[in-house]
Amino acid sequence: MTNSHQIVTAIKAFNDNYIWAISSENKDKIALVDPGDAVVCIEYLQENNLALSAILITHYHKDHVGGIEKLLEYSKDKAWPVTVYGPATENIAQLDITLKENDTVDLTDLNCQFTVLDLPGHTKGHIAYYNEKMVFCGDTLFSGGCGRLFEGTPQQMHHSLTKLSNLAADTLIYCAHEYTQANLAFALAVEPNNIDLHNYAEQVNVKRQQNQATIPSNIALELQINPFLRCHEHSIKLAAQTYSKQTQGNDSEVFSAIRAWKDNF
Repeated sequence: MTNSHQIVTAIKAFNDNYIWAISSENKDKIALVDPGDAVVCIEYLQENNLALSAILITHYHKDHVGGIEKLLEYSKDKAWPVTVYGPATENIAQLDITLKENDTVDLTDLNCQFTVLDLPGHTKGHIAYYNEKMVFCGDTLFSGGCGRLFEGTPQQMHHSLTKLSNLAADTLIYCAHEYTQANLAFALAVEPNNIDLHNYAEQVNVKRQQNQATIPSNIALELQINPFLRCHEHSIKLAAQTYSKQTQGNDSEVFSAIRAWKDNF
């Protein structure tokens, strides 16, 4: 199946979550990614006269799955068949189809297809959905940052981020939170001489002053400004060494030091 033109819209939830609505041109159906809040999703469906067709889940945290039950009840009342997709190794009661690395998701109602990546780190079973245009990466990669390690090891998270960094440079990154400003404050502490980072931080500050989203980002940009994707760079290695007061043996250890620094920033 070829991916036709998809439209991705942010539905804001809670303080800083983005629930992503995927639609296709001339279609009245959508898929939702990580609907933690059913109320805002139902409002979006009603306001835009849309039907829910699928739900894609990246991991089990409540701000990502909390709206599933109510959305399924609402869809049942409307007689909409909804398929819920999610990670095979996480305990999410409502999943119809469980997914692991390299599985494909065919959203025939939306003329699009995604491939699954296993991304352990934030949680053990975290997954992402990607195609040649975009990736929905939940709480693994953020603009300028990465997710906290609640369950996985630094080695796992570094490996997961490396997988994402190897996607095509123009891949749009749809993460689940508006954390960019805070992430960049930390990134600037790590890499104060990064001109690309300074320029991006200025753009982000303007956007946030106008209450505009900073997401989606893209892989090329993150490779320039995100310290967690730059652990191979001399400037990041030096910063990790200075912070931890020890020399790291490899990029994964550099990541571990930078992540520990961020946790205490």
